[in-house]
This record gives sequence, structure tokens and C-alpha cells, in this order.
Amino acid sequence: MASLVGKKAPSFKANAVINGTTVANDFSLDQYIGKKHVVFFFYPKDFTFVCPTELHAFQEKLAEFESRGVQVVACSTDTEESHWGWLQMAKEHGGIKGITYPIVADTGKTISDSYGVLAGEYTYDEEGNLVAMGPMIAFRGLYLIDKNGVVQHMLINNFPLGRNVDEALRMVDALQFFEENGEVCPANWTKGSQGLKDTHEGVADYLSKH
Repeated sequence: MASLVGKKAPSFKANAVINGTTVANDFSLDQYIGKKHVVFFFYPKDFTFVCPTELHAFQEKLAEFESRGVQVVACSTDTEESHWGWLQMAKEHGGIKGITYPIVADTGKTISDSYGVLAGEYTYDEEGNLVAMGPMIAFRGLYLIDKNGVVQHMLINNFPLGRNVDEALRMVDALQFFEENGEVCPANWTKGSQGLKDTHEGVADYLSKH
């Protein structure tokens, strides 16, 4: 599948668990258009191993995302009942109790497919039976979506490779810096650092100082 960067984020409606307890029907990212930036991330499965470390890492930084006007939303192909059950399990037992941002239930696997992170595909055997080729769960995809609903950054990791939440925050800062100042962000840019004008003179000036 082609990259989604620079394109409208695929729209969807699905059930989601919010604040660890409430099941919302017809949850959609469209509600944030014109209001918030969104960090939308996929993880493979509930009740697994790398996944809870990532969900807790995003929760630990949630106040920092919120202070930047960013909504964090998670998604896997598990059911909302599975999400809810995992949310009742304490952190010290491998659970995700205390996670407050929405967790979407992509039970039909259509959201993962539309974002290009579904590991596997459906096919039919010679007898016409539906057969799954692959695990049919989501890779560790992450999408930074601006207030216009356009994907500005995406990252997809294979199952064993956990993500860096600080890097997700850095990308938020970089996008917002560009939106506010009109200057682009050079390699290893961090909040408070100098940007550069996207001209020959601008890069020459920046490189002469670094």
C-alpha cells in the first residue's frame, strides 16, 4: 500500500473504550477535525507483552500530548470486550488499568487494512472457503494527523519493535513549529531549537552555524 503521508486519514466508525470503562459506539477521528491534532497508533493484540509497555508509555506522557492540543487514540483488532477486560487488569499483572485515552476495536480489521498495517490478508481456497493468510492483526503503526485530517507523519514497526513515545512527541513539536513559524525542521531538531527557511540561503545559513 502507498504511503498515507500528505493524504486524508482514512475515515471510520467503530466501537471504542474510553476512560477505561465507557464503550462508545460509532467512535470516529472525524470528531477532532478542526479542533485537535491526533496521534493514532495501532498495536497487535491485547494481553500480550510489548503492547502494554507502549500503552502505558503513552499514558505517562498523555499530559504532554494534551498540553499541545493532541488527542492520543489507540487501536487493535481485538473486540471492545477484550479491551475492557484488559483495562481491568492491574499494571503489575501485565494489564493496562489506568489507560484513559480511547482504544478502538477494529474487529472487522477494516481500519487496520485502510491504514496499511494489517499483517495478512483474506483469500479463498479452491473450495471457496475464506482463509486468512497471516495473523490478521495490526503492525505497530503510528500516524500523526493534523487538524485538517491530513496525515503528516507515519511510522510502522514489526511486532517485536516497541516505539519511542518521546519521538512521537518530537514529531508533534516539529509539525506545530512548522505550522506556527513556517520554517522547516532539520535533522535531530528538538523543541526550542532553530529551524531553517526552505531556501538555498536558509540552509546555507543554518549549516554555517552548525
